[in-house]
Amino acid sequence: MIRQTIPHAVFAAAARHQGAIAMRGEDGTEIAYQDLEPRVLAAAAGLIDQGIVPGDTVALWAPNCPGWIIAALAIQSAGAVMVPLNTRLKGREAAHILSTAGVRLLLTVPEFLGARFADMIAPFPIETLSQIVMIDPVDGPPPLAADSAVSRLDLLLPDHPSDILFSSGTTGAPKGATTTHGQNVRLFSIYGERLGLGSGDVGLGANPFFHSFGYKAGWLVALLRGATILPHAVFDAAKVLDRIEREKITWLPGPPTIYQSLLAEPLEDRNTTSLRLAITGAAKVPATLIRDMRDMLGFQTVLTAYGLTENCGLVTMCSPDDPVEVVANTAGRPVEGVEIRLVDEAGSPVGPGTRGHLQVRGIGVMRCYIGDPAATARAIDAEGWLRTGDVAVADEAGNIAITDRSDDMFTVGGFNVYPAEVEAILAAHPAIAQAAIVEQPDERLGHVPVAYCRLRPATRIGAEELIAWARAEMANYKVPRRIVFVEQLPLNAAGKVQKFVLRAWASQEGEAA
Repeated sequence: MIRQTIPHAVFAAAARHQGAIAMRGEDGTEIAYQDLEPRVLAAAAGLIDQGIVPGDTVALWAPNCPGWIIAALAIQSAGAVMVPLNTRLKGREAAHILSTAGVRLLLTVPEFLGARFADMIAPFPIETLSQIVMIDPVDGPPPLAADSAVSRLDLLLPDHPSDILFSSGTTGAPKGATTTHGQNVRLFSIYGERLGLGSGDVGLGANPFFHSFGYKAGWLVALLRGATILPHAVFDAAKVLDRIEREKITWLPGPPTIYQSLLAEPLEDRNTTSLRLAITGAAKVPATLIRDMRDMLGFQTVLTAYGLTENCGLVTMCSPDDPVEVVANTAGRPVEGVEIRLVDEAGSPVGPGTRGHLQVRGIGVMRCYIGDPAATARAIDAEGWLRTGDVAVADEAGNIAITDRSDDMFTVGGFNVYPAEVEAILAAHPAIAQAAIVEQPDERLGHVPVAYCRLRPATRIGAEELIAWARAEMANYKVPRRIVFVEQLPLNAAGKVQKFVLRAWASQEGEAA
């Protein structure tokens, strides 16, 4: 029987797909499945030689590349716990994470987009950090003879921690969620099967590997299913279209913004007929976007899913045989081994069609927030229910639609306003590509809505015109008092709008007015 740890499961899949290509870099360098295990174990032996012992935390701070995947599997094969770092972090932010996770060794690159990560953390004392090691974009950490890694791998068990992922921080400081090998292998084996991913599929790894969408729902599920993953460091719509044509990409996962960016490009002379499968989430997905993905990009199957870092990145997903309206309007049903419930403010369950606070229980719930037992206790109750912070509504079949964040809802003159509802209505306007609603303090009403909107290409509309349109589409208290047009909304790595940034903008603009 295959031991359910990430390295054991990946190596078992590699043995089944000898000769197939596991990954291909942007420079065309390929790594075959048959070469994956020896490369990883050699890199793991190098980490062991650096003094890494089981249970140590090792950070990985680098852009998407084959070497990132080799490094991640090497860390885990050595019995250590991987801590991936966001490539957008500044020195102080990274130092906080390294200290919180007690990181012993940092694997990084000399430079990425002008940032020298090692130099950025130099001014900040990190007591536990003893070494910084540079990785190769293809080979990962410096390798050694793999004998020590084989014996270390034999000690690895499914209930050992595999990674600590720090939440993206849409509302404040990130916290580090610890999950185990067994949790991730079980969940993403289910995910890959329901997705219909398999040998012969070629997936673009454009979602950042430091996030669960790029890591677990990206390269990990690809390697578990025998697909080929193409790491892609910097998203550029034109270059992604080039790669789709050149490398016959069949599977393209990502948040809605990725597909919206591709659709904004001239597509008349592009060949995207290889595209077969898309899965999206991280934000409310307009039905018009799903139609455009099918009609203009040529996807045969478009699915939606929902997850969060604290549940290994996966809670619910649609299935390929779901009707279009289910895919467009929901994030599907809980995957096997996961329970959900919706509760009101008093904690009592609510039925289908009623908004409730979404809670999750089952195989994916994190073990803890590293170094923060108080936050862990607030997040997970005595019965094992994880408070997600999301507001959702379920249909009779158990499909859920995420309607808002608990901390997003605000009141206008005593009436509750759910920003996601207003955003969905605004996004139905033919000129609006994306909308985000936040509250602005108001002396008379307490708060009023403010909308930040991104226009579709080659469209124009004025703020007053859009407000007048909104008055005919929604209750008056929901209508934005101000419309601000922006070229881009502030997004985190998961493609979620950073509402705390927009609230700061709204506050500054309100004071200026």
